[in-house]
Amino acid sequence: MRILAIGAHPDDLEFQCGGTLALLAQQGHSITMAIATDGGIGHPSATCRSEVAEVRRSEAAKSASLIGADLIWMGLEDEWLFNDRQTRTAFIDTYRRARPDFVISHTTTDYHPDHNVTGQVAMDARMPASIRLLETALPPTPTIAHFFMMDNQAGVNFVPDVYVDISSVHELKIEMLRCHASQQGWLDNFFGMEYVSAMEMKDRQRGAECGTEFAEAFCELKT
Repeated sequence: MRILAIGAHPDDLEFQCGGTLALLAQQGHSITMAIATDGGIGHPSATCRSEVAEVRRSEAAKSASLIGADLIWMGLEDEWLFNDRQTRTAFIDTYRRARPDFVISHTTTDYHPDHNVTGQVAMDARMPASIRLLETALPPTPTIAHFFMMDNQAGVNFVPDVYVDISSVHELKIEMLRCHASQQGWLDNFFGMEYVSAMEMKDRQRGAECGTEFAEAFCELKT
């Protein structure tokens, strides 16, 4: 199968579904990790957005390489993501590049507007991506991808209907997350948050809900 995961920022996918992607990659499935924004504001002291964005792109590529995933860098502006024609076209072309059977992206009940917009546009784009008369630079997808929403940051207002036991790949998930080294300073500065510990706490919580050590949670889009 071909799996497309779409995150708003570099590191979102690792935090919320990195273990699931690692498991799918180990099972021989084709994985594409797509990042909507360039992450250009994600640094506590840098003054050049383009330099920050380049660092974050490099970190995302390193993480994707750990599981043999392809990376699609959409390069939209961090913190200024809207459900408009430019954004929707970029998402449709991401579908058309990856040609997925399954898509994983954000829920629309997260704390960050870029996450919510990414989730909504990812849902909105999956059917248009298959329509021949909706013309972009790329040909349409042969099918409409099945869609799963990944957990939000704190699990608030998110009721899972799918759990994935990621205990066997949790160390690999940590390694993927640690590729985003630039973000630890940012999280310390703004949230007093230790990256890996916060992720581990969340995975233990979801694991306890389904009777395993570590798990990730998802909601299936029924339509």
